This record gives sequence, C-alpha cells and structure tokens, in this order.
Amino acid sequence: MAKRILVPLRQTQPPDSFLAAVGDLARGAGATVRLLHVAPIPSNLVNDEGRVVAYSDQEMARLDAETRDWLETIVLALDGAPIEPAVRFGEPVEEILAEADAFGADLIAMPVGLRPRFRFVGGIAAQVYRRAEIPVALLRAGRHEAGAY
Repeated sequence: MAKRILVPLRQTQPPDSFLAAVGDLARGAGATVRLLHVAPIPSNLVNDEGRVVAYSDQEMARLDAETRDWLETIVLALDGAPIEPAVRFGEPVEEILAEADAFGADLIAMPVGLRPRFRFVGGIAAQVYRRAEIPVALLRAGRHEAGAY
C-alpha cells in the first residue's frame, strides 16, 4: 500500500477525475501526498534598455511563491489527506525522479491525456514511467478534461 504518493503537476488545473482518484487513494491508504511542480530555471529579467530588473534568484523566489499559491488551490480539492506542496527548478523528468527519491515516494501518480499512443512514447510521463524505480500510475483524464502530461 502506498504511504507516500508523489503527484507531479503542470501549472494548469489538473483534471477533476484525476484529483478524485488521487484523493480517494490517499485517504483510503492513509497516505501523504506531495504535489510537485517543476519549473524551468529562470534567468535574469532585463528591461528594454538592457538593465537587470530582477536577478535569477529573485525571479526563482517569485516563481516559487506563485507556484506554491497555485498548489494550495489544488490542496483544497484533495481535502482529507495530508498534502505537502513542493516546487523544483530544472528538467522535469530529472527533477520528478529526484523528488521521488528525496520524498521516499512509494508511488508516482501522473495525469495523462487522451492522446494517440504514438505521442505518449517521448513525453514526460512516459520517460518517468520508464526510468522510475517505483511504481508509476498514469491516470487518463476524462474525455473533456485538460491539464495532463
């Protein structure tokens, strides 16, 4: 039984069916869920005159805070299970696998869309599925739901 579930999310609203499945799984198993968003590493923000408006570390702090706020809205949808938001910066597959290891995850649950099979082959979810040393649940979004990998 999974006691620590890692849920990587893009910064779009995850499908309701996916959130319901993860919430039910976590509550039923008494599991802790870690919501993870992986963002690209920001660079300095420069204005039109070439002056630095925000350094990369400042931009990273801003993005981290903004993303955590967004993750808190997802926490409300998973009411009843212990949930921890997390933000990482870098290449998505590498960071998802690193977070799974750091969190001690027993399961990685990822939403996937209703795309043709051939498009799944090189996607983030497929790469995580192939490379993870723990089980990966790829949960299909409903017919009219978006936000999947």
